[in-house]
Amino acid sequence: MANNSFGIDLGTSNIKIYSRADDSIMVEKNMIAIENKNTLFAYGDSAFDMYEKAPGNIHISYPLCNGVIADIKNMETLIKNFIGGLMKGNVKPSEFYIAVPTDITEVEKRAFYDLIKDAGVKAKKIMVVEKAIADGLGLDIDVKNSQGVLLVDVGYDTTEISILSLGGIVLSRLIKVGGQKFDESIRAAVRKEFGLLIGGKTAESIKMSMAELVSEGKGAVVYGRDIVTGLPVEREIPTGLVDEALLENFNMIIDNIKVILERTPPELAADIYRHGIYLTGGASQVYHLGELISKGTGLSVNMAEQPVASVAIGLSKIIKDDNYKSVAYAIEGMGR
Repeated sequence: MANNSFGIDLGTSNIKIYSRADDSIMVEKNMIAIENKNTLFAYGDSAFDMYEKAPGNIHISYPLCNGVIADIKNMETLIKNFIGGLMKGNVKPSEFYIAVPTDITEVEKRAFYDLIKDAGVKAKKIMVVEKAIADGLGLDIDVKNSQGVLLVDVGYDTTEISILSLGGIVLSRLIKVGGQKFDESIRAAVRKEFGLLIGGKTAESIKMSMAELVSEGKGAVVYGRDIVTGLPVEREIPTGLVDEALLENFNMIIDNIKVILERTPPELAADIYRHGIYLTGGASQVYHLGELISKGTGLSVNMAEQPVASVAIGLSKIIKDDNYKSVAYAIEGMGR
């Protein structure tokens, strides 16, 4: 029975599920496509493939918004299908460890718990883990010792900045800046400069290919719709324009890191100065971000090797190692 354990990290853009049975982490888009308002048409990566291309009767959405559950019914459908898929249709009673952001209300935290309870996945035990703690474990940091750790998780909708020490969170701040805001800034800059409308997926691919384009000395070739003529056109977007568009968002993250550092107790600040900042999350891979954070704070930046999966890796350690079980807690009388 012990093998039926799952660690779930619900990201706005990606859902990451660790399965104890085969010791693997599944990463799929946290998206659902509903046909005619009530029929499940597609979910996960296949729903993302249809995004911005679907006809009017198919509604495609992210059930999460700003790190919290916005559409619990669709999120339950997704959990049920993903867990059912991992168990090959034979859903057995299981234990669930779910990561939640720290800087959200108790009601919003409760929604994560209720989601698993009501999703029809036979949860016999539901434990909650603070996302930043799981992140720290996923980055191979011993979160239970007294050393202060500054962790910055740049996600799709939000950036969570946390100071960890002794298995707990000393300070935390959740800001509404992330990969989606980066994409919006790129789209706005391209529209203003070239009178060209581009989709969110196009903006995302420009953002992710920046390092490669800069090293090759090329611009990003994009296809979109000309605002004046209304016709599809091809344009080359200079990387300098993208850099400039992203700068305001990067500065906002840096300013909030500084706010947290100003409130940090001196002893923990000394640890952070020695070890630097730990940077993770899917959007942390954007070109120049780590470099600019280092420049803006005067601290070294440690980049995560697997930024998208770091929380799920942390949850896997909590499931496998009894030494870390104490960082998980139950919200209701279920479990312990």
